[in-house]
Amino acid sequence: MTKEQRTIRWGHGALQLEILLDDGSPRLTHLGLPGEAEKPAGASLPLVEVTATGHGRGWSGDRLVGTDLGGRLRHRSHHVTRDGDWHTLTVHLHDPETGLAAEVTYRSPDGIPVLRSEVTLRNEGQSTLHLESISSLVVGCLTPQDPAAIDATDLLRAENGWTTECRWQRQPMRRTTPVDSGSVSNGHGEAGLALNGQRTWSSCGHLPMGGLTDRRTGRTWVWQIEHNGGGWRWECEEHDRAAYAALFGPTDIHHSWRHSLEPGAAFRTVPAALAFSDGGGPDAAFAALTRYRRAQRRPHTDHQGLPVIFNDYMNCLMGDPTTEKLLPHIDAAADAGAEYFVIDAGWYDGDNDGWWDSVGAWEASASRFPGERGLHEVLDRIRERGMVPGLWLEPEVVGVRSPMAKSLPDEAFFRRDGVRVTENGRHHLDLRHPAARAHLDQVVDRLVGEWGVGYLKLDHNIDPGSGTSAHPGETPGAGLLGHNRAHLDWLDGILDRYPHLVVENCASGGMRWDDALLSRLQLQSTSDQQNLQLYAPIAASAPTAVTPEQGAVWAYPQPEDSLDEVAFTMANALLGRIHLSGRIPELGPEARALVHEAVAAYKGIRADLPQAVPSWPLGLPAWDDPWLALALRTPATTYLTAWRRPGTDATATLHLPHLRATAARVDVLYPSVSRAVSSWMPDTAELSLTLPTAPSAVLLRITPTAPDAP
Repeated sequence: MTKEQRTIRWGHGALQLEILLDDGSPRLTHLGLPGEAEKPAGASLPLVEVTATGHGRGWSGDRLVGTDLGGRLRHRSHHVTRDGDWHTLTVHLHDPETGLAAEVTYRSPDGIPVLRSEVTLRNEGQSTLHLESISSLVVGCLTPQDPAAIDATDLLRAENGWTTECRWQRQPMRRTTPVDSGSVSNGHGEAGLALNGQRTWSSCGHLPMGGLTDRRTGRTWVWQIEHNGGGWRWECEEHDRAAYAALFGPTDIHHSWRHSLEPGAAFRTVPAALAFSDGGGPDAAFAALTRYRRAQRRPHTDHQGLPVIFNDYMNCLMGDPTTEKLLPHIDAAADAGAEYFVIDAGWYDGDNDGWWDSVGAWEASASRFPGERGLHEVLDRIRERGMVPGLWLEPEVVGVRSPMAKSLPDEAFFRRDGVRVTENGRHHLDLRHPAARAHLDQVVDRLVGEWGVGYLKLDHNIDPGSGTSAHPGETPGAGLLGHNRAHLDWLDGILDRYPHLVVENCASGGMRWDDALLSRLQLQSTSDQQNLQLYAPIAASAPTAVTPEQGAVWAYPQPEDSLDEVAFTMANALLGRIHLSGRIPELGPEARALVHEAVAAYKGIRADLPQAVPSWPLGLPAWDDPWLALALRTPATTYLTAWRRPGTDATATLHLPHLRATAARVDVLYPSVSRAVSSWMPDTAELSLTLPTAPSAVLLRITPTAPDAP
């Protein structure tokens, strides 16, 4: 084989990778722009890392010598295919000694610099392999082989707590990978940065995302692990004088996951994706990731229509709905222009002892909805006012006092050591079991198929630990992964049966915020945050982790709010999906007019949002920043929401480099009574914006203008 034959080059105009084939394991030596592939090969690592009992990572002193099973895999074959806009490269690897075979599948949508990867392992040997970790994606050439490149690199990570979601942090890579740490860390977090998802919530603590950016050049990588359970890990460290990233699903060390790969059996990793920006910084990488998310999600009419949703929970009924309380809100929501009305938690509660530990049957409460028609009176009223009715549901839990806790078999629940897992008065269904799935299918068929509900908000409010070991010899992490995959399959089944049903993903706000679920579901709850000023950084950051048209943001005006505060909470949602709530029937005329105006403004721009990509004119928002800004841009228009919170000057300078040297008109879209003053400076691509009061917020439209005719 000649030198030219020993190289695989694959990709398209926006992204190309190069894999070097030699006598050892194939190594990815380049990932980036096509022209860069002509440069000398950079630092590299094997395409996949596999550890198994008796076959872990190998060390000589402080150096990784690559004797894990992944380092022993040799090239067997590869092939390239094209499916519509998607390019696919599949590389087949094999270890003759153990019989382990690996199929590494890379996919990328045409024209979008994002690489998606997953690995399938097969045991072609005679002995069982006890797997302990498998990488979904390993890239060892994120920076040049130059210590100065590491010196100039920042790491990105997103802290994600309950009511404090999507808080991106940026720090020099040298803080976690000091110069004297050796050529490589041990890969387990003693040097470099490593983050792990824990328990059953995929985004509890951190989003399953990360990134790397060069302060000098703007060259940036942003990655995501597409897994709906808590078992994930990423590490970003230094190897052979360059930065590398390795992305994993669950592992033995971190998630109590092991998998016995019997002869003839196969195992598939969770997918992971890596976005690339050659010089546009994090904004360009997140824009690429936004386009990728749209390309690979399940199609749905909701992604284009973006109907306005009223939900009765946040700063409104707070889980205490009744016919008497709901009817005024239904009328107020319809008058404001809402198109869906969702009855949140509590509609099933007829128990004076509380509903938390009795849920699971999902029957309407007769005491909350009296009369011959019961809840159907309310659902009919929603339809009469021109809206689609929706209901809240927490499908995976069954309260210990629920009749379903007795009627379903033990095998239908999470168990450990043969005992049902109980967390805060609730059991957790294992959707691998046919009885659990049949129960939930019957619930959905009744609510949607019989009652005519067109929207389901699916919540998840308990964390039952590391998982379930319901099957013989199963570790909790392996049981959780099995349930996670069955959960996705169940959701696919719902939408196959009811293709126009709109489903919202929620877990105590944003505690299960991941692209595995968002590739299927139409909306993502971004937070349970009740403070309108603290919601602003969450709303501004949300498009890093969800497409704008899927990001559900609460707008909850209160009668005691000032007019500036009403406009502020409404502005929070105008570049995402409006989740209208609050006590609208109690608002005064001016405040109610501001609500109506916001919904009308949103309807005027929403057709552009599914094609827009995000940027942050003041940088990625920090939790305490007094000024925040989010821009969504299309080829023709830029929409910008700016927030001013107390504690800073009234004027800020916002950077919009995509409009450099472009004459532009700046219009205030909301609120019309805003006293905002703006000045556009095309030479520097800067917008000077003054908001005289704090807190206050404004939605702007920036439109390039043709130069004056000679």
